[in-house]
Amino acid sequence: MFNLDKFIAQHVTKREHSMFLDDIEANREILNSRIKGKSVLVIGGAGSIGSSFIKAILPFQPASLIVVDINENALAELTRDLRSTRNLYIPEDYIPYPMNFASPVFEKMFVHRGGFDIVANFSAHKHVRSEKDIYSVEALLQNNVLQAKKLLDLLAKYPPEEYFCVSTDKAANPVNIMGASKRIMEDVIFAYSDKFPVKTARFANVAFSNGSLPAGFLARLQKLQPISAPSDVKRYFVSPEESGQICMLACILGQNREIFFPRLEEAQMMTFDRIATAFLEAHGYEVLPCQSDEEAIAKAANLKNGSRLYPVHYSASNTSGEKAYEEFYTEKESVDLMRLKALGVVTGKRIPDVRKLDALFAQLNAAFDKENTTKEEVVSILADYLPDFEHTETGKSLDSKM
Repeated sequence: MFNLDKFIAQHVTKREHSMFLDDIEANREILNSRIKGKSVLVIGGAGSIGSSFIKAILPFQPASLIVVDINENALAELTRDLRSTRNLYIPEDYIPYPMNFASPVFEKMFVHRGGFDIVANFSAHKHVRSEKDIYSVEALLQNNVLQAKKLLDLLAKYPPEEYFCVSTDKAANPVNIMGASKRIMEDVIFAYSDKFPVKTARFANVAFSNGSLPAGFLARLQKLQPISAPSDVKRYFVSPEESGQICMLACILGQNREIFFPRLEEAQMMTFDRIATAFLEAHGYEVLPCQSDEEAIAKAANLKNGSRLYPVHYSASNTSGEKAYEEFYTEKESVDLMRLKALGVVTGKRIPDVRKLDALFAQLNAAFDKENTTKEEVVSILADYLPDFEHTETGKSLDSKM
């Protein structure tokens, strides 16, 4: 039987246990005092990181847990998963709501409850593939930036004790619109840091998270379809369990305007083709290299006849916005590597220029109100705000590949 958690530990993270267990144990009393008996709101809680965050905080016994997500089916599975887990504490006041956090009904629910002690927002467009044209770019920026501001305006009326949301490693020296949106999101939340504490985390890839390329390996194998992966893109990986623990530690232990990141060494980076090969070998297949998607698709027909040669197409990346390596902070940022064993902290971030942010919002809203706005125009607006933003455009999207 294939055990995904065991595979991740052996072939992806190459860690038998979570790298954050020591930090959790060393701060158990603080975590308990700041979570037990508190009201918790998790937005985007049915996703990979959000659900892992929920599992990380539940042992500390919050008084209530409200989970909001637009994916109704995923919310149902989250609830089944939680209720089927042995000895997992679930508060009596647990309600999963299938709704949009930017909707009027969400605001009604939030106001009726008088706000929450802890608010964690995991709702985000997280894929570089979500920037293929002006419509996908607008949807990405609405979710990651403009609607995030609307949520923060609501929180300002009912200030939480802790507010956390997820950034990305791609926010450091961004080369894609997704990374730029997350870098701007950091400024947006820091602009509210005089009203309530805000923290965030720049992430490594979460192994086999929903929608990720490795998760696609599972689907391709189930359907006996060929596998495609870049051979030159290196990424840091954390396990799903570790992803939730990063967020819990950052949310509860972090100070105002701090950015957390996992302390991983460059030698721990993995390429996707190596993961794919190990994955197929774990299922008893031998990799059959192909020179194109089309060749791999044609040869995949033999899988249904019992062939143990699995067609793959490994190639160099040639799509827009793809970063060849990952970095969690820039040379201009101050970093604390002494506070926690497995997490570094970007410190000393200041409240950004609110007038500059307001001007950015006005430019973006004006651009999206026009019928003929182009992707290039939006990139220019973002570059004016982020001088270090160097967008990589090849004219080819990930959606044009397997």
